Amino acid sequence: MPAAKDTPPPGYRARLSRLVLVRPGELPALAAGFGYFFFLLFSYYTLRPLRDEMGIRSGVGQMQWLFSATFIAMLLAVPLFALLASRYRRTRLVALSYGFFIACILGFWLWLESGRGTLWAARAFFVWLSVFNLFVVSVFWSLMSDIFDHRQAARLFAVVAAGGSLGAVLGPTLTALLAQQIAPRHLLLLAAGILALTLPCLWQLQRWKQHQTAAGEQDSSEPEALGGSLLEGVRALLGSRYLLGICLFIWLYTTLATFLYFTQAEIVQRHLGDSGDRTTLFALLDAATNLLTVLLQLFVTARLVRRFGLPRTLAAVPLLVLAGLLLLAMLPMLLTIGLLQVLRRAGNYAIAKPGREMLFTVLPRMQKYKSKNVIDTVVYRGGDAIAGWVYALLASAGFGTG
Repeated sequence: MPAAKDTPPPGYRARLSRLVLVRPGELPALAAGFGYFFFLLFSYYTLRPLRDEMGIRSGVGQMQWLFSATFIAMLLAVPLFALLASRYRRTRLVALSYGFFIACILGFWLWLESGRGTLWAARAFFVWLSVFNLFVVSVFWSLMSDIFDHRQAARLFAVVAAGGSLGAVLGPTLTALLAQQIAPRHLLLLAAGILALTLPCLWQLQRWKQHQTAAGEQDSSEPEALGGSLLEGVRALLGSRYLLGICLFIWLYTTLATFLYFTQAEIVQRHLGDSGDRTTLFALLDAATNLLTVLLQLFVTARLVRRFGLPRTLAAVPLLVLAGLLLLAMLPMLLTIGLLQVLRRAGNYAIAKPGREMLFTVLPRMQKYKSKNVIDTVVYRGGDAIAGWVYALLASAGFGTG
């Protein structure tokens, strides 16, 4: 009897397995994870250039206030997420989180469409999207580390991340094409629809997990709600040298990223005066970053981890950025900051980010959701806020880019 049309031939499966290190039984979950992250970052990166433009529109000299407001918003949002994680099962928790963010996107579209308080709308949107980005991505990787074990993660996480990077290429590319054609606020409607497409992928992942019959699996059903207290994740974090080490890694990274973000804003404002031109530039930088990221994730990251180990792989990106920082100090130009940002962010998304997420696969479920969420949000945005004020103080004291 001929094979079913939707079943890849054995030769195809063998080639695919060699290319992306996937085993046949894992293919449905890998495809769902790939699609989930694709739609998630497609939606976010459609809006990210708009956020960066709104940050400049609010005033480069005031951006440290936006970073501080983002940190405060994180402090308010994390206990709410912990409460939801204590009461709802995994699939419902994620679906509720994403449904809330879709409603927020539609709310911002209505606010901007009304034409009232547009400066405050720009500031609020900058803060909200900064919270949205970290929360939805943190929830996504919490789910992935719960669905896949640490051995599967080492083989598959880079490919899953490549799905997000592909969406992150299409998002800013679409924004760059549309920014000069339509009012930027209408991109919000498109982003809301794209984000809704993550939900079928979420349900497919849960069905795959429930039907697993692999030898040695203890429980294929969906786990119960986590229970526990609101501060349980914080206490676990403070009591673990392992988690504190991840916190230090994140804090150092976000300090570096914030300094470069402020430098980029100053250089772009100096060279480009038109809002549409700035939005287009940010979109093109995002597209170049994510195209490079896809190539690294598909063909490089997993092999680096297998050959050199996770610690050495994670250390590669800071060494690359060090050279870029020295070049930027000597040549603080638009081309230099653009090139450095593309290389730094591609290295982070393709190597450092999947590597960091692998660190969580060995942890208990409570720490995967509650402690990880604190690290990905409060620690990350706290580092942003502190670095923003340090940068502003150095600038006010007369320090230049070099």
